[in-house]
Amino acid sequence: MLSLELFAPVVALCGLLYSLVFWNAVKAAPDGTPAMQNVAKAISTGARAFIKRQYRTIAILSIIVGVGMFLMYGITAKDGSGWNHGLQVGVAFLLGCLLSGLSGIVSMVVATKANLKTAASSKHGLNAALQMSLRGGTVSAIVITALSLLGISGLYLFYRFGMGNEAIEIPKLIVGYGFGASFVALFAQLGGGIYTKAADVGADLVGKIEAGIPEDDPRNPAVVADLVGDNVGDCAGRGADLFESISAENIGAMILGIALVPYFGIKGILFPLVLRSIGLVAAIIGVYTVKAKDKDSAMKAMTRGFWVTAVLTTIALYFCSHYMLTVSSSAVVTGGTRLENIFPEMTQNGFSSATTSLLFFLAGLVGVLCSVAFVYITDYYTGKDFRPVRAIAKASTTGHATNIISGTAIGMESTALSVITVCLALFFSYWFGSQTGLPTGGLYGTAVATMGMLAVVGYVLAMDMFGPITDNAGGIVEMSKAPEDMRLVTDELDATGNTTKALTKGYAVGSAALAAFLLFSAYMEEAHVTAVDLSNVHVFVGAFLGAMVVFFFTSLTIRAVGKAAGVIVEEVRRQFREKKGIMAGTEEPDYAAAVDIATKSALKEMILPGVVAVAAPIVIGLLLGKEAVAGLLMVGTIVGVLMACYLNNAGGAWDNAKKYIESGALGGKRSPAHQAAVTGDTVGDPFKDTAGPSLHVLIKLFSTLTLALATLFM
Repeated sequence: MLSLELFAPVVALCGLLYSLVFWNAVKAAPDGTPAMQNVAKAISTGARAFIKRQYRTIAILSIIVGVGMFLMYGITAKDGSGWNHGLQVGVAFLLGCLLSGLSGIVSMVVATKANLKTAASSKHGLNAALQMSLRGGTVSAIVITALSLLGISGLYLFYRFGMGNEAIEIPKLIVGYGFGASFVALFAQLGGGIYTKAADVGADLVGKIEAGIPEDDPRNPAVVADLVGDNVGDCAGRGADLFESISAENIGAMILGIALVPYFGIKGILFPLVLRSIGLVAAIIGVYTVKAKDKDSAMKAMTRGFWVTAVLTTIALYFCSHYMLTVSSSAVVTGGTRLENIFPEMTQNGFSSATTSLLFFLAGLVGVLCSVAFVYITDYYTGKDFRPVRAIAKASTTGHATNIISGTAIGMESTALSVITVCLALFFSYWFGSQTGLPTGGLYGTAVATMGMLAVVGYVLAMDMFGPITDNAGGIVEMSKAPEDMRLVTDELDATGNTTKALTKGYAVGSAALAAFLLFSAYMEEAHVTAVDLSNVHVFVGAFLGAMVVFFFTSLTIRAVGKAAGVIVEEVRRQFREKKGIMAGTEEPDYAAAVDIATKSALKEMILPGVVAVAAPIVIGLLLGKEAVAGLLMVGTIVGVLMACYLNNAGGAWDNAKKYIESGALGGKRSPAHQAAVTGDTVGDPFKDTAGPSLHVLIKLFSTLTLALATLFM
């Protein structure tokens, strides 16, 4: 089994090395004109200053929580083993924090380099700029996926060989890693999301509506802060977010694999790591197939790469299932101990290896199809070519209020197809798993489905990072007064990037929903809870509070954007009022002032929602017990998924309704319909880029936190 145990870390290391191929290609590309370089430098300086201050705060909070976990385990344990267990969980937590933070920082650094290179490449046409921006995003995608794999497999090997633990004991020791990843991702997404949307809203309200100047106009004092926000929110924040998704779901699947060790050996535990490693390779191949041929749109080229990745990962899923999820008649645990000595109830009769592996492959295929379904559902509700977005645009012709009403209705409508898709995926993956006849086979079927959905995550990550890179590239071209043909290229890429960002948010909601059931099941196993009885008053209260926390957390995040944006609006108005030469183009705006205001506001406002998210499950668990926590997880997850889906799709639809009108429909730019659409887009900004993405993390933070602290609630 040693070859399987080493497979993931070796592939992860090779992936990190191969990311240098893409990174060197990005660095070697031309830098464009001096004017472009000056704009890019201002963006990079602002982004680095924010990240430095943000991660200093997150590091202090992480150390406090890590030490607190160690002390809680040591003090509450009934024997001396609590200190050792607390140390192992605490170390895993801090490693998860470190690598999650590193993922966010790498994403920001790469994006602030690739945005300039993409702007310069737009001189050579759509394909050159498309490949530059996507390969810049691929650097981050490879690094994030590889770091997640390296962290989990590295801990596995350390506990396995360094500390002499049995393989079946290790997944429960590394749950702290998932909690650490979730903890940092929450604050990174909150801080970055508040920053980017406060700057965006402030720039749009005063620039577009009051002053009547175009987006990314260099006369707008908040435009650099807006472009900085794309990097610290959509890149650094989302990088930490998706690192957390990969890590938490791998660990949850590994924990569920423990119950099937009598039948698969440790292959059931290692399966998620091996499949994820092959998925990383498939994503790299998929990126190489993205080329905008004659008359091809950028979105068509990106979709081609997605399908190549999906097909390759499906093939990998089949062979991994066939090789790793077959019943073994002579499985042994590490150290040569036969499994029947550890699991006396183990039987080895009546299971067909071929049938078992095929059924688990079908469960995984359900997950792959679920990922495809979410991409198309999100595209339907947020794409400019379909009814929902055009209905919002049409509603804009009758005013601001009707735009808001229509967008709210569309967002709520979108939850139906999303929830039905998740329910079908859970039902069929559980059914396929249960048909194997293996104990807990149904639960493991949902784990394999989650792995199937995440098999394409490397390519999805690249698509996600592509969006803010192209957005920044368009801003650089606009602010540097580059030729119109370059702006046309970056406009198309920016429109494509808006679509890919919406698609990846939909994908994140779907994977969060599947993962939440997976992690909920892992918590039930760890806490020895057999059922959630809502007629128990403690459970009902815990469930009720879980739903309330989702709403309260969402309120705090949206309010934070509103407060920070209000301060920026006042600053932009002040500069327009006091510096009359700005509008005439004879005086430079004070970009640094808006950047500094956005930074201070975001860092201040991210603390309270983050503390609420972490404290709520702990307080409920300590006061009401493990069953109440199970109620919180179950109802909090359901409400959180619905809320995230509504916020993401409503925000994306409002954004693209505005862009649809800007393309010339219904009166075009500066028309009454356009002004109403800008208002809708402004309302949707904190929905889709702050509250919605933060809820993805909150859902999994609930699960990873309670899984890591389960013994404290018993």
